[in-house]
Amino acid sequence: MIREMVAILDFGSQYGQLIARRVREQNVYSRICRADTPAEELAQMPLKGIILSGGPASVYQPGAPRCDEKIFDLDVPILGICYGMQLGCQVLGAEIARAESHEYGRATLKMLDKSDLFANLPDEALVWASHGDQVGALSAGFDKMGETKTCPYAAVRHRDKQFYGVQFHPEVSHTPKGEVILKNFLYDICDCAGDWKMSDFVAETIKAVQDQVGDATVICGLSGGVDSSVVASLIHKAIGDQLVCILVDNGLLRKNEREGIVSTFRDHFHIDLRVVDWSQQFLTALDGVTDPQKKRKIIGAEFIEAFKSEADKIPNAKFLAQGTLYPDVIESGSKDGNPAANIKLHHNVGGLPEELGFELVEPLRDLFKDEVRQVGEHLGLPEDMVWRHPFPGPGLAVRIIGEITPERLEVLRAADEILIDEIKAAGLYRQISQALAVLVPVSTVGVMGDERSYESVIALRAVETTDFMTADFSHIPYEVLGIISSRIINEVRGVNRVVYDVSSKPPATIEWE
Repeated sequence: MIREMVAILDFGSQYGQLIARRVREQNVYSRICRADTPAEELAQMPLKGIILSGGPASVYQPGAPRCDEKIFDLDVPILGICYGMQLGCQVLGAEIARAESHEYGRATLKMLDKSDLFANLPDEALVWASHGDQVGALSAGFDKMGETKTCPYAAVRHRDKQFYGVQFHPEVSHTPKGEVILKNFLYDICDCAGDWKMSDFVAETIKAVQDQVGDATVICGLSGGVDSSVVASLIHKAIGDQLVCILVDNGLLRKNEREGIVSTFRDHFHIDLRVVDWSQQFLTALDGVTDPQKKRKIIGAEFIEAFKSEADKIPNAKFLAQGTLYPDVIESGSKDGNPAANIKLHHNVGGLPEELGFELVEPLRDLFKDEVRQVGEHLGLPEDMVWRHPFPGPGLAVRIIGEITPERLEVLRAADEILIDEIKAAGLYRQISQALAVLVPVSTVGVMGDERSYESVIALRAVETTDFMTADFSHIPYEVLGIISSRIINEVRGVNRVVYDVSSKPPATIEWE
């Protein structure tokens, strides 16, 4: 039972879930809610505070997202961040205008009032700003708490309404003292006890699954990755034999992937696992396709057909469980009116049409990858499964740039196996968040023996991240990269060059397609 929580009203910020995650790191349960969630609905929650997220809109534009203004009468503290600050200030009578000097990136915040929100902080601190609008003039009841060189009202407080506003992002790592600011808000202002644990999330989720499912059967798409493995384990704990897992062999799996999944879940965990070999249908549909978004759509459509072919044989099957995470939701774009950018299509979010005939069960939808691993550990899953690197739903199709063929798949499978083997041998697997090999659609000149060759290029990608929303490339030692390169060129027929990707996210994504 959740005893206390903080609601985050999401105005389309790419950082919305990051705010929720930072709150949870302080052992306070947080929940993302629609920006226009009625105050009456929020009042039914064990609410200790509200955070208004940032967003890309301008509060004075027609159609800009709004909150229910009655939330300011709920007698709980409210923290507005960037757009959330501007909206709260506007509702409470302040003037919002286009800034003469936009503020993007690092700025120095001068703190004028170090009580409550800025307690235990220095007089000045670096913060991360990203705004073109700002408060132009305060109305009665406001106190000015901080300023930057170009933003005179970088932090404010309304004395009567328990409203605090900051014109920067305390939730991002680029604001070094942001954790202290959020901690002050949660503990000193909202008076949170901070006794929420991941075990509470697991217990709450198990109950939610039981309530949603009743006595119906749930089908889970099992890929063997961390997300689907944790979903299967969590739902199995909730409903036992009412769970049926389906592994779709799409012909795009890694080497020995299918055999390992069957051994783990059917033989070890005794979960009802059905295997559908749909590899020929996938490869036929992908024949000649090079556009990455088209690949994903084709794979999503075939995935549905494969599922239906087996699901039709399962009596009382009414629900489909998926390992959707919040980064998937963000990067696929919002469907509920919040203006999140559509970066790439995830087949397990946007590719399941209503005619599938199942209601979705997505118990991990509000979690980041590191939180999913915590759930897996709590459920007692094996360490090598919990800490396995992510693998995309479309499989190797999005790691082969250009056309998908059986021959190119075999080349990439062999290179991928060598990469993973060697980073494990070097003791780097847990340090690296995700490592992958990419087959590039170009041939380069080389010398094999005494003859000139024109063969394929393998690109290696390894990143380190905590939330998979941002990532830096891993600094793998040169000698390890040398071993990997030498083995791939010597052991994988058709490859004569290996390169290493040193891009960060952003501007690049982790996967190449």
